[in-house]
Amino acid sequence: MTVIRINAITVAADSGDELAHRFAARAGAVDNQDGFEGFELLRPTDERTTWLVITRWRDEESFQAWTSSPAFGHGHRSESERAGGAPPAHVGVSSELWSYDIAGGSPA
Repeated sequence: MTVIRINAITVAADSGDELAHRFAARAGAVDNQDGFEGFELLRPTDERTTWLVITRWRDEESFQAWTSSPAFGHGHRSESERAGGAPPAHVGVSSELWSYDIAGGSPA
């Protein structure tokens, strides 16, 4: 059964573009993980400053295997860190991980 994990990241009002840039720089980092089904980065279209990182997984075990894998740590490092440099300043003010199962809807 597909499980959904949403990382709700609140950023400073002027930091959203930087968050999007950082996600674009690591695009595809999770694509080949066993059980991974999809990813979306959602930008708020109103006055909110919380962005949503939505991932879909075949099951909870697949998600947990990814979060404990070396690929998770590598994928969450910045471009400069991967090149041996210092990490950039955080753009997120806070974040929460939300967990959902699909309970209904229309076919894709």
